[in-house]
Amino acid sequence: MVEPTRHSQAFDAEIISDPDLRAMQEALNGLKQFDAVIKMVETFIDPERQPFKFRPSQLLHLHREALAGISSYAGNFRPSDIEIGGSKHQPPSAFEVPAQIEELCDYINEKWNEKSPIHLASYVMWRLNWIHPFTDGNGRTSRAASYMILCVKLGYVLPGKKTIPDQIAEDKSPYYKALEAADDAWVDGKIDLTAMKGLLSSMLAKQLLEIHTESSSGDE
Repeated sequence: MVEPTRHSQAFDAEIISDPDLRAMQEALNGLKQFDAVIKMVETFIDPERQPFKFRPSQLLHLHREALAGISSYAGNFRPSDIEIGGSKHQPPSAFEVPAQIEELCDYINEKWNEKSPIHLASYVMWRLNWIHPFTDGNGRTSRAASYMILCVKLGYVLPGKKTIPDQIAEDKSPYYKALEAADDAWVDGKIDLTAMKGLLSSMLAKQLLEIHTESSSGDE
């Protein structure tokens, strides 16, 4: 049985309608967005820039990189309500989005010294998807922001070619299940990131194991 795919359904002012051209632009933007993540991490871990604060502007910057040349709403919150196909969750109304994003950032900043890197990254991954603040590119931006938070909290750019976002892109089913598990818990007013934390932990281990394997290749 094929797992249902979560996808946003909202009015979007597309700049590129041709699917092949769009795919090419998305691939190019994906590289630019990852470069932006690395640059942000390197900037935010600079001791002269401490302490780190998570800001809505950072999310808008990452979204702009993902949707530049594709959507007229690149770098802006959605102007209308939205549905997520394949999910029971109904994101908040458009007018609630800015406040919800501020609360997301507040949570990260308030819990920065209390929670683990995996917890903070998992919260960003889930909560940004839960808010679904953009007409398109919510998943890409949540994965980029989550990875940025993970690296900044750890204090360095994580090594490894097959990054956590890359691993999620290869098989999104476990990612969707982890999001749904957190959504279900939140219906009862609980923050339960068990599934997402487990997923990110295993992917982090895989990313770092690749480096270990490469570094020891050829040893007797």
